[in-house]
Amino acid sequence: MNSNISKSTALLTMESLNLPPSGIYPAFVFGTVAYCLILLCNTMLVITIALHSTLHKPMHIILFNLPINDMVGASAFFPQFISSILAQKRSISYPACVVQATLIHLYGMGSLLILSVMAYDRYIAICCPLRYNSIMTNSNLVKIITIMWLIDFVMIAVIFALLTRFEICRTIIVDLYCNNPTLMKLICDDIRLNNYIGLISIALTQGGSLVAVIYTYIRILLTCLFNKQSDTKSKAIQTCATHLVVFIFLEFNAFFTLLAHRFNSISPYMRKSFGVSVLIFPPLLNPLIYGLKTKEIRDKIIIFNKKMSPF
Repeated sequence: MNSNISKSTALLTMESLNLPPSGIYPAFVFGTVAYCLILLCNTMLVITIALHSTLHKPMHIILFNLPINDMVGASAFFPQFISSILAQKRSISYPACVVQATLIHLYGMGSLLILSVMAYDRYIAICCPLRYNSIMTNSNLVKIITIMWLIDFVMIAVIFALLTRFEICRTIIVDLYCNNPTLMKLICDDIRLNNYIGLISIALTQGGSLVAVIYTYIRILLTCLFNKQSDTKSKAIQTCATHLVVFIFLEFNAFFTLLAHRFNSISPYMRKSFGVSVLIFPPLLNPLIYGLKTKEIRDKIIIFNKKMSPF
């Protein structure tokens, strides 16, 4: 029978990176550059939206939440990952592991909720343009964003409250970073309730987001097909197609990563690859997709950079 380990002093060991000596510094440089680019691009997007009153529209205010959420996810993963590469030590304390896992899950669920709300905003703008201003009022916008973050925080708080009530009997994290499934594998007690709650949360957040996005984009597509203005149709389809690709990428990767922990037949290398890609690519590409491809924001970023440039 496995004996319990003190959670306050437990030192956990993460999955090895298996880097050869020649690959340590290239991996360190790649991780550092990627993290710096994520912080730079997302911070620029946040500042641009915050400083320009012309961008204080529902679409941009909802978008404002995305780079903040992306920076939370990246900051939960990259600093610990980069330092472990340089030190060649894959250890982390249990409390730090729980904090990292909590932030990563807040980021993942937050991304799905924000993209779902963005899809709803595009649905109202394209399918009900005459009612847009009466529906997306400031008070309604505040309610939508508040409810979105409340759902995120409450569901993650419930998941980790159920998790941390148990003692642990193992110290091996079978992944490249801490998350709820790997933390549950440290427990030797009956965790069926945690599994049920976890599956319900996956069904509600990922299933609910998927249904909402599919419904809104079917309605948007039908509206665009019957729209006689070709320019409006083309612009709407292009905007929504980009949004849909980002959503599907995040939805599939997150869903595969969570389920891969529940099925031993799935390759651990695939699980790790999909899991890490969720934390690298969306935070890196979202500011480019939603910032530089949006003309209003792109123009403001160019003006801002010209003002800040000494030349």
